[in-house]
Amino acid sequence: MQELLDVKQAARTTWQTGDYDAMMRQEHLYGVGQRLVRRLGVAPGDRVLDVCCGTGNAAIPAAAAGAQVTGLDLAPAMLDVAARRAADAGTSVEWVEGDLEELPFDDGSFDVVLSTFGAMFAPRHEVAADEMARVLRPGGRLGDCSWTPEGAIGDFFRTVGAYLPPLPAIVDPPPLWGDEEHVSELFEGTGIALEFDREAWDIGHPSTDAAVDCYTTTFGPVVEARMLAEEAGSLPRLREDMRALFARHDREDGERVVFPAEYLVTTGRKQP
Repeated sequence: MQELLDVKQAARTTWQTGDYDAMMRQEHLYGVGQRLVRRLGVAPGDRVLDVCCGTGNAAIPAAAAGAQVTGLDLAPAMLDVAARRAADAGTSVEWVEGDLEELPFDDGSFDVVLSTFGAMFAPRHEVAADEMARVLRPGGRLGDCSWTPEGAIGDFFRTVGAYLPPLPAIVDPPPLWGDEEHVSELFEGTGIALEFDREAWDIGHPSTDAAVDCYTTTFGPVVEARMLAEEAGSLPRLREDMRALFARHDREDGERVVFPAEYLVTTGRKQP
């Protein structure tokens, strides 16, 4: 389907725009991947797949735990950064350019399948969930972290989305991966028994303007929104809407802008 191919090419371009690693480091978000790896008890000998791995969100912590790790992402520029980060951390990861909706692995290839803020951006959620389940061995563990629709990042997506072209009908809204009922339906019939928990990560910036600058220069979707707003003459309005967004969720912490970003933790085990 050409429309689907176009969607994926656009996603590849978007995620290679800006500086995702800089944003993750600014907000210390790599810690979420570390949390997930600890929660699932990843250990030496585990065969681990981190899907939509970005710049090594969960793959590098899993490798540091001694696992045999593969990181897969649609965007090769992300994998280049991930490889450098892994080398700096003294870890070994196999990096694969690929599509979560068509995983290039045999059934039951992995003991653990992970994703942190990645699988949620696959256009067809049920296809993505089926693929994650397919490559997980019987008895294997699943772990995913996705922003919730109700939380600060769900609000963030709605705010910025007003400056982006509407999603094609074939694309499922990313924040739905942060809804327990939706995720339960995705994995129904896969043999994976799911559990859910909600956590929050404090995202901090020196000021509101620093937060706006960070996102509009480093985070691909917002960089795209900024460029479109510049063309349309609406950049001041975008920046003001983002300032209002951060003000709505700011948890006062001295002079810093800090907002707790809620995400859903989905874990599960595939039945033998």
